[in-house]
Amino acid sequence: MSFRRGVVRQSKFRHVFAQAWRAEHCLDDVRVSRVTWDGPLCAVNTKFIAVIIEAGGGGAFLVVPISKSGRIDQSCPTVCGHAAPVLDVQWCPHDDNIIASASEDCTVKAGLGRVEVCLRRSSISADPVSLNLLLSCDNVICVWNVGTGELVYQLSDTHPDLIYSVGWNKDGSAVCTVCKDKALRIIDPRRGAVLKVREKVHDGTRPMRAVFLADGKILTTGFSRMSERQLALWDTKDLSEPMAVQEMDTSNGVLLPFYDPDTNMVYLCGKGDCTIRYFEVTDESPYVHFLSLYSSKEPQRGAGFLCKRGVDVNKCEIARFYKLHERKVEPISMTVPRKSDLFQGDLYPDTAGLEPALLADEWIAGQDAPPLLVSLSGGYAAPPSKQRDTIRTKPKLGSQDSGAATTTSVAPRSGNLSAWNGFLICCSSVFQDEMLSELLAEMKALRAVVLAQNQRIELLERQLARIEDGDV
Repeated sequence: MSFRRGVVRQSKFRHVFAQAWRAEHCLDDVRVSRVTWDGPLCAVNTKFIAVIIEAGGGGAFLVVPISKSGRIDQSCPTVCGHAAPVLDVQWCPHDDNIIASASEDCTVKAGLGRVEVCLRRSSISADPVSLNLLLSCDNVICVWNVGTGELVYQLSDTHPDLIYSVGWNKDGSAVCTVCKDKALRIIDPRRGAVLKVREKVHDGTRPMRAVFLADGKILTTGFSRMSERQLALWDTKDLSEPMAVQEMDTSNGVLLPFYDPDTNMVYLCGKGDCTIRYFEVTDESPYVHFLSLYSSKEPQRGAGFLCKRGVDVNKCEIARFYKLHERKVEPISMTVPRKSDLFQGDLYPDTAGLEPALLADEWIAGQDAPPLLVSLSGGYAAPPSKQRDTIRTKPKLGSQDSGAATTTSVAPRSGNLSAWNGFLICCSSVFQDEMLSELLAEMKALRAVVLAQNQRIELLERQLARIEDGDV
């Protein structure tokens, strides 16, 4: 079913306008990577922006404070821990100081640990609700506990070829993937089970992308048989036919979808395009409503999407992109025009905060939970005393062949950071008394849980013994 661009319902986001920041607020002389991997090449959070750059003799990416602007000096430190081009970077959703990267050198690296896995090319995706869980994939899906360096799950038989894209659902219970075989799969990574499959989501041979929406639906981008770029919406209860399909143009650039669950808006950035299209997804036909597009003179090599915690609520900014040019990073704000200076609660519902809803062990045990939300009234400021400790569990030592994590102490070289291990941009707060008190309290709570479980086990063992003796 196709839907027309001209049919748009009334919406508070109907007049969202995009505006590029002035030149003095851009990052200049950034040598953005020329790697052909169809990824965004950039990751942004409330503190830092990471950009994959050109590097001789291996892979590297640049990390600078989000407040920085102007020319980036060539001697500026870079993260140089890979032996081949970096393909993907992603910030931890529960700690703005920790980042993970994936490379063509067959490694995925994150925080204090080093995780090695045989990959041809790799994408990475962090669980949005569980602490320290990272998913990596090529044609094999691996779920890692970054805190310990353990390979928690490995799904080797679910995909026959290269996975183009993978995304978690809202509560971390399932992931959706699109593969080179043109199929969309919904997978339970804990059971290693493919829940549903839709063959030929898009008929074209070019790479596809897929994202879970907040209500459980899935949005995909790809190409038609005639090489026209497409956007499609799928109901996970019935994948026999798409709820909506739109064909846009015949450009060769892969459409990168960026989804905002708070506003239910989707932004499409085509690699090599000069435009950013944005849509609103609703429960009313035709379900996906085209709103507008931002157009500029220079094409984008990639883009970073700022999480909602970082937007300027005083200016009614609902989204912000960091557009990658050949040698420049340009911020672009998406704003709803409002005259009032008061906080616009209808534009800013409570959003996902830094606090994880689950620990890694709780997720592994089968628990699911929605993300913990915070208010953006007055802007967001993370309370350090309420942030859980992330990726600071000592990684287990083991051989690289077994896939276990290894750690080494590498002294920083001139012009770059250490070869990843120990990479934390702002970690001095770990040793503050406040954090120590929190850790002691959490240890006490965990001891109480263990004691209660031991008592429960003893009770069950006594009941089992009575049953075997015929007393019950």
